[in-house]
Amino acid sequence: MITIEQLLDKQVKISVIGLGYVGLPIAVAFAEKLAVIGFDLDAGKIEKYRRGLDVTNEVGSEALRAADMTFTSEADDLKKAKFHIVAVPTPVTPDKRPDLGPLEKACRTLGANLAPGSVVVFESTVYPGVTEEVCRPILEKVSGLACGAGFKIGYSPERINPGDRLHRLENIVKIVSGQDSETLELVAGVYGLVVKAGVHRAESIKVAEAAKVIENSQRDINIAFMNELAMIFNRLGLDTRQVLRAAETKWNFLNFRPGLVGGHCIGVDPYYLTYKAELSGYSSQVILAGRRLNDGMGRYVAETAAKMLLKDGEKAARPELAVLGFTFKENCPDTRNTRVIDIINELREYGFQPKVADPVADRRDTLAYYGLELTPLESIKAMDCVIAAVAHEEFRGLDLAALLKPGGILLDVKGLYDRPRITEQGFQYWSL
Repeated sequence: MITIEQLLDKQVKISVIGLGYVGLPIAVAFAEKLAVIGFDLDAGKIEKYRRGLDVTNEVGSEALRAADMTFTSEADDLKKAKFHIVAVPTPVTPDKRPDLGPLEKACRTLGANLAPGSVVVFESTVYPGVTEEVCRPILEKVSGLACGAGFKIGYSPERINPGDRLHRLENIVKIVSGQDSETLELVAGVYGLVVKAGVHRAESIKVAEAAKVIENSQRDINIAFMNELAMIFNRLGLDTRQVLRAAETKWNFLNFRPGLVGGHCIGVDPYYLTYKAELSGYSSQVILAGRRLNDGMGRYVAETAAKMLLKDGEKAARPELAVLGFTFKENCPDTRNTRVIDIINELREYGFQPKVADPVADRRDTLAYYGLELTPLESIKAMDCVIAAVAHEEFRGLDLAALLKPGGILLDVKGLYDRPRITEQGFQYWSL
């Protein structure tokens, strides 16, 4: 098996397969110490990376230009590496079942180019058992090599938080695992080169897989509880955030907030766990209840907006509506799996045609995935109703008096604005 010394001497190269929000930061980090091949099927993306353009905004174009690494969309180039990190998406199907298609395709591509003595580490979020029961057989079949003798496998779940400038790859403890003690120590040593916070050696690959899938399931359930509280407190005429600020003065109160739950982790990973639970004969109750509640929050926001407009006959006739923000989270250009689309679709069900403005969102992806043409932010003026759906920094200093008509309605999903100041200006205010 390869050694860390061979990697550090650049006798052996490392590859990162899948250069999105997870893979690109990993590749750039390792490029500071090792010879790195960054592989992605999207040739257009690869060309932008070669020109030093970071489409993810995760590492920054300056750092990308400074990275000494090879970018490629040619699968044959993977033969030049013997330590491989697979970081491709693991989405769900429309009926909320795990979609392992991208991962299986990555395994077939890698298997066709796998050199004897290689080590393959998976970072994609999966349910316990996928690495050994799904990925390993594909690699063996396509490569013609036997796992254990011809190559080794490990699992180290990603913990990248898109748009987060505080919690980065280097300062988040990395879980590592391997099929045997030798592989485990190699994987731990390799990640230890770039992760200053250290590594946690999981007892098995399945333990590491399970640890990852429960991290976001736990967060999903806690946010669902906050969302349910928000719906209750709205009925009681209470400001949810005022209640939470009071409650969090207790030392062990968990600091969660209500909101839309989208993206590739919190809104997806729980379905991987519940799917595996079903296979074992257990039907999830708490996890799926949280998922159903969170998946319905976009509709709840839109229904609230519609009711507030319908109370004012003049506004309800031909209302001017705008939605601020379309990405799945603040300060991140990614729109995939955004739950803001639920707000928009529900408003359309009521016959409303909202304008959508997001200066951060990737306009090309928004049009390609959703058929939605974004409106320039400066064109949003004198609206009857504005729904601030995403807490981008660009939205914090907006002049609401210019955005809204006198007496207009502001639905502040993330609690971005100050309620007393808004109501003093004569606007109607609502927040989760």
